Amino acid sequence: MSALPVIGLVLIAALAIGFAVVPLLRAKDVKRRWLWLGGIAVAMIAIGGGVYFVVGRPHLAQREAGGINTREINGLIPFLIQRVHQHPEDARAWRYLGQAYMTANDPRNAAKALAKVIALTGKGAPQLDAAYGEALVLGSGSEVPQEAADAFASALAADPRNPPARFYLGLYKATHNDRAGAIALWQSLLADTPTGAPLHQLLVDRIAMLTSQGPGGKPDPRAMVDMLASRLKADPNDALGWVRLMRAYTVLGEKEKALQALADARKAFPDNKDAQTAFTTAAKALKLQ
Repeated sequence: MSALPVIGLVLIAALAIGFAVVPLLRAKDVKRRWLWLGGIAVAMIAIGGGVYFVVGRPHLAQREAGGINTREINGLIPFLIQRVHQHPEDARAWRYLGQAYMTANDPRNAAKALAKVIALTGKGAPQLDAAYGEALVLGSGSEVPQEAADAFASALAADPRNPPARFYLGLYKATHNDRAGAIALWQSLLADTPTGAPLHQLLVDRIAMLTSQGPGGKPDPRAMVDMLASRLKADPNDALGWVRLMRAYTVLGEKEKALQALADARKAFPDNKDAQTAFTTAAKALKLQ
């Protein structure tokens, strides 16, 4: 190991100590002066030693990369690139690089890094396969290419309950005229998704859209509104759903049903001021009151 880093840090510490202690040498209280000098010297040596301990040992930085800090992502990516260039067989470093690229909103490079991980470790790791598939989807403009569908299928083969794989493979099936397959995947995912989660409402809407399609494949607005009304009757704890139902009835020209939806919504949230405000705002915008 080269002694140059040690020499450089010692010189920096010495200069810093000199800069700090010159004013103290002029102090009249001798005892207090030397206590300050000793404290500063110890502090500077400790700081210098600590810096060298980290900077002089890159493997410590590699270990810390296990918990990626998104606030330092721009500094982490170059380090990981250097690492995989020096050690191209380091699957863990490639995995970290893929995660870093995803955090930095660069899914195309993330997909390349994750593909390298799969090449090194093989398929069959559900989280890795799903992450690779998701990077491919985001890198292609939110469409699900065949390679991504294969990755999600591999993830589901190892873990049938993998959430991203079920969602994206359902999307792939829905866009390839397999409505039954898409609905089955999304309904299974819906059962595992909390009611208040944004994904829950997204799944409900997508399932409704698929199940309401006629023979020509076009959505039936009336069927979608009826399904929304049925769902709210069974589970009224969805304020945004009530607003959507009010708007849907208004668009269909059924003002009486829209007013009834408004009344039902207010009954469902009697003590929720925010929900009541939202209902009133929507009613005014729709000219229901």
